[in-house]
Amino acid sequence: MKLNELRDNDGANRKKKRIGRGPGSGKGKTGGRGIKGQTSRSGVALNGYEGGQMPLYRRLPKRGFSKPNRLEFAVVNLGQLQKMVEAGKFAAGAELDEDALVAAGATNHKRDGIRLLAKGELKTALKLTLAGASAAAAAAVEAAGGSLTLTRAVAAAEPAAE
Repeated sequence: MKLNELRDNDGANRKKKRIGRGPGSGKGKTGGRGIKGQTSRSGVALNGYEGGQMPLYRRLPKRGFSKPNRLEFAVVNLGQLQKMVEAGKFAAGAELDEDALVAAGATNHKRDGIRLLAKGELKTALKLTLAGASAAAAAAVEAAGGSLTLTRAVAAAEPAAE
């Protein structure tokens, strides 16, 4: 094979359709837009319009619900805390609450509280006071010799009375 023999596969490149370039092009005069009307003009976008047929977004049933009073937690991972200890942002054995973590730059916003997740590894003992934590994260903090206090009590699932 030589450089002058290189070429695209058949159908890899298509010629651009030149609309409105005379009757011989097959797309002259009105340029495939029909005659008059809203859609023959420029700047028209009838999104979701199906020519009078009931549109898809109205044919399908509506599902789901967004709680207006739902809680949004900021997330901090164990690996993040370890990196911050190694960077000297706080010392080993330090008592950390949510405001201290925001001040240190672990997260930008406190939102409805900070939740600790178990991504990464924590090797340093820390005393944490947070809104929530995953079970694995809580176990990892205890295993590292630290303590975890939760400020927001998690509602335990009660067995149904029968």
